[in-house]
Amino acid sequence: MRRALTSVGTGDGHGQGNGHGNGDDGHGDRDESRLWHITLSVSGKPAPLSEVRRGLEQLAHDHPFLLTSRYADDHAEIRYWEEARDLHDAAAVALRLWGEHRSSAQLPPWEIVGLEVIDRATYHQRVAEGYGPPPAHPVGVHPY
Repeated sequence: MRRALTSVGTGDGHGQGNGHGNGDDGHGDRDESRLWHITLSVSGKPAPLSEVRRGLEQLAHDHPFLLTSRYADDHAEIRYWEEARDLHDAAAVALRLWGEHRSSAQLPPWEIVGLEVIDRATYHQRVAEGYGPPPAHPVGVHPY
C-alpha cells in the first residue's frame, strides 16, 4: 500500500503535538503529528537551468508546502516543513518526494544525495544560536 504525501505549513505547534488544540484527542501522544524541517538535496548530470527551474516551480505549484528551492545545473536543494508522527515517517515521505514527482513536474533524473530531518524545536534552536540555516526567505525557487 502506498502512502500519500501529506504536508502542512509551519502551524502553531511547538515541536510536540499537532498545533490544533491541547492534544487531548483520545489518540495519546504517540499518535500526534509533529512538524519536521526537511532539507532534501539532489544531484545528477547537468540539465538546462531553465528546465530545472521550471520543474522546481511546478513541484512548488503542485505542493505548496515547499518553502524554498535552490538550484544549479547539476544539483538542487529543497527545504520545507513536513507533518508526521515521527522522524521515520517524515524521512520516508521526504525520500519519496523527488521520485514520485519526477514525471509530473518533469524534474531531472537526479538522485537524492542528502537528507536532513530535524524537529521544529531543533530548527529554531539552531537559528537562534546562529549556526543553523536562516529562515527560508524569500520563499520560492532561486538559483544558487
